[in-house]
Amino acid sequence: VQRSREAVMRTKVQSTSLLLVAFCCYAAAASVSWASPPARDERSCSSVQDCLLSATRGLSNLRTLHSKLSQQTRELVSRSNGEAFVGAPSSSFLRTDTPSATSAQPKPALLGTKLGQNINLRGGRAASGAAGASMAHGFDYDYFVIGGGSGGVRSSRIAAGHGAKVGLAELATGGSSKDGGFGGLGGTCVNVGCVPKKLMVYGAHYSHDIHDMKGYGWNVKEAPELDWKGFMENKNKEIARLNGIYERMLGNAGVEVHNAKAKLVDAHTLDVGGKKVTADKILVAVGGWPSKPTFPGSDLAITSNEAFFLEKPPKTAIVVGGGYIAVEFANIFAGYGTKVTQLYRGDMWLRGFDMDVRTHLATEYKEQGIDVKFNSNIAKIEKAGEGLKATLEDGSTLEADVILYATGRKPRTEDIGLEEAGVKVNEKGAIVVDEGFKTSVDNIFAVGDVIDRIALTPVALAEGHCLADTLFGGKPRKTDYSDVPTAVFSNPPIGTVGLTEEAARKEYGDVHVYRTSFRAMKHTLSGRQEKTLMKLIVDPKTDKVLGVHMVGDGAGEIIQLAGVCLKAGATKEHFDSTIGVHPTSAEELVTMRTRVPDA
Repeated sequence: VQRSREAVMRTKVQSTSLLLVAFCCYAAAASVSWASPPARDERSCSSVQDCLLSATRGLSNLRTLHSKLSQQTRELVSRSNGEAFVGAPSSSFLRTDTPSATSAQPKPALLGTKLGQNINLRGGRAASGAAGASMAHGFDYDYFVIGGGSGGVRSSRIAAGHGAKVGLAELATGGSSKDGGFGGLGGTCVNVGCVPKKLMVYGAHYSHDIHDMKGYGWNVKEAPELDWKGFMENKNKEIARLNGIYERMLGNAGVEVHNAKAKLVDAHTLDVGGKKVTADKILVAVGGWPSKPTFPGSDLAITSNEAFFLEKPPKTAIVVGGGYIAVEFANIFAGYGTKVTQLYRGDMWLRGFDMDVRTHLATEYKEQGIDVKFNSNIAKIEKAGEGLKATLEDGSTLEADVILYATGRKPRTEDIGLEEAGVKVNEKGAIVVDEGFKTSVDNIFAVGDVIDRIALTPVALAEGHCLADTLFGGKPRKTDYSDVPTAVFSNPPIGTVGLTEEAARKEYGDVHVYRTSFRAMKHTLSGRQEKTLMKLIVDPKTDKVLGVHMVGDGAGEIIQLAGVCLKAGATKEHFDSTIGVHPTSAEELVTMRTRVPDA
């Protein structure tokens, strides 16, 4: 009891010291900034900021420890008063060594004793010496993460911030080169997904801007020349820069990064690049991978992975699929001058989106010259000279330089030791987890695309953060999957949040629909016939807005704030009583008054 009380006092003293350190760091940072802003030494300022961050994190850890020590002291006092208290507290109390249960009255190392040694005033958590030396469970790590994608990086960084000793393994070396394994720190999103795709969408849209600017008096006497090689180099440099940022961010947080393949051996053991590593808790966050159907010549088709490293834009391309990736790459290719045919085996693409959104975009793509063919599928692919020939299931043929398959992604769960560790997967290969992301093995967890819930980067980030807070932060919480806003970077782009009209009618029965379609002000002079669509779905009983849908310029930016409105429970009256920003397309969201008549 006395030792426990002394530990409580030590945490108070250490907390006071860290407060002083934090104050000094703040003062130093402020003086650097105020003294001479133009000539500020960024390295010094960064060091001070890192120190401040570490001191703040250490203070948070000390507060948590102080609370635990105080509670355990009370328990020890209660036990000593209520029963014959002989010997040292059990291993569940305040221990950092791992003596056997039969050890005779050892002098336990209290959690607060060496905590100061684990605080790195240059940022992050300092190494704790021999692996597992300061951890009661005796494993090398408190937490080991397989996969350096969005969910894995976020979860590892937050866990380390809570004081856990964390390791992370990522084999791919980066999306700045086609030889980098189509991945790296940041996962699919940073390397061969959201980020490079958005850069390519930006680039593709300049062809529209060149056309549109003539109506505003800008005449280009010579046709612009595309430097595809230069663009690819710039794109790759940006991906390499982001990989470096992720690496430094993990290092500053105290996460030990292993550039190796990790595979589960059992519930607590991993093979990391041929070396055995143990961990108390393990997170599988290996993401997904593009999948192609198997048919004659399917190996001649590429996926989105390879599309990011084409040596030149194709003159003709066939894009197969009707989801986010297929729709976006059809836009990218067309913007860079490619003659595009898009095939989808169903009646209408973008399954799961509002039907008005789906049909509106189909009309816009056809207006732009993209040949969209529904109820069409490829039966075989053959080489034809320097290009490819696709034979469709109806017997017709198409020729193209490139055939891109974007028909889905699958969880990347093969050959990572799930079966050996006893982790269950479903028929799609996705890891089965409960609402707290726990797998069939109590100490193994999974987040992100590998669990096949909502395959979006921000969702994986939220899942990883929630898990780390729950396991190591003393803040148990669950991920809220309701009203997740999302965007498709088509041309024009799509933004959507909440229920579609079809889903709302199925759940609520009667709903009120408000819809408008118009030619945006910009295009009154550009000459482009592109139209914007906006739509609200409202519950007539509560007046609550159930869904917001948009196809038009800036849809992705607008829908983020619409998502906040839905999370806050906004009603149609709230929208109606909001004064619009004029002249903008967005003001239509607060000026729609006339309901669409019921069918």
